[in-house]
Amino acid sequence: MTAETADTGSAETARKGAPAVLGRLLVPAGLLAAVAGAFAYVGAVDPNEPGHYSVCPLLRLTGVYCPGCGGLRSAHAFVHGDLAAALGANALAVLGYGLFAVVWAVWVVRAVRGRPLRIALGSAQLWGVGVLVAVFTLVRNLPFGSWLHP
Repeated sequence: MTAETADTGSAETARKGAPAVLGRLLVPAGLLAAVAGAFAYVGAVDPNEPGHYSVCPLLRLTGVYCPGCGGLRSAHAFVHGDLAAALGANALAVLGYGLFAVVWAVWVVRAVRGRPLRIALGSAQLWGVGVLVAVFTLVRNLPFGSWLHP
């Protein structure tokens, strides 16, 4: 095999591999497009204006802030680059945005390399997430946690 033949073979292999890589990136790209579309909508339709979105049913019925209360206001502020307002509306949601970005980036890198993304959370991690959400909800509804109110 000559050097010229070897170059042609590697170029041909690269051309055949490109559609495979693009195929592996379809799902992460689709998910990113859906999330970007949702953020664009919330960025355009202000949740601070009455009548655009419904009120949280738990808040309306009980006066208790659920872990998601303020999430739309947080997303709106985040889209407009106001991180302080986003954290003030729902700090847990902002943490979720960052976690999504990290997991999505890892997913894309693994997809390009041809490795599947496997997230195997054990019971300890699941309990940890549950405790974090429960503590966040409890603290934001206590008098000293008013700084976590949306």
